[in-house]
Amino acid sequence: MSSGGFPIDLVLFGMIAAFLILRLRSILGKRTGFERPTQFQAQPGTPPAGPVGPGGPAPVIEGHAEPAYPAGPARTGPDPASPLGQTLARMQTVDRSFDPTAFLGRAEQAFRMIVAAFATGNRSALQPLVSDDVYHAFEHAITAREAAGHTQTTDIRAVPQVAIEAADLRGSTAQITLRIVSDQVTITRDTAGQPVTGADAVTELTDVWTFERNLAGSDPTWRLVAVRGG
Repeated sequence: MSSGGFPIDLVLFGMIAAFLILRLRSILGKRTGFERPTQFQAQPGTPPAGPVGPGGPAPVIEGHAEPAYPAGPARTGPDPASPLGQTLARMQTVDRSFDPTAFLGRAEQAFRMIVAAFATGNRSALQPLVSDDVYHAFEHAITAREAAGHTQTTDIRAVPQVAIEAADLRGSTAQITLRIVSDQVTITRDTAGQPVTGADAVTELTDVWTFERNLAGSDPTWRLVAVRGG
């Protein structure tokens, strides 16, 4: 379609492409200014012995339990005397099993699983771990990638930082916002196997993810409800 010889179709396709790029950037995080050459391989994991989601059971992906990951740096919660620490203490009065330090470790594992499920387009693994709004954003990006005939591989090499940035408790509904810094190798390839985006280099990404749970409910799973770049 054109108007006065101007290719309107090209403008429309350009707008759609720009929207998808912005959506993927908001979902996957952003670069923090440097890339490092690949220097080591991820260590193979073993099936987890217990829950690996942030307080919930381990999801099964492609018929197999997700692996346990090598232990990262020790995770510590905020100062108990700080306003943030006091909010977390109030969460513990609603759910006595809630442990902020354990939450950080489980949140890292959930982060790894969600990123991996998005990369492979595994909708059944994503859906129970995220809210409806977040799922629709992920699913939209996966569908666009599939329609283009592209495939994505993502390898999380390390997660050097998982820190609680904010917390909120309204009634029994708790939200915890985390700043997650990860070292990743992500490549998207076309049908011929040629790279479209990304490179075989380790890139440091910063994400800010918010998890939510009804502490008085029977479901122990903390679900991802908001995602933005750090």
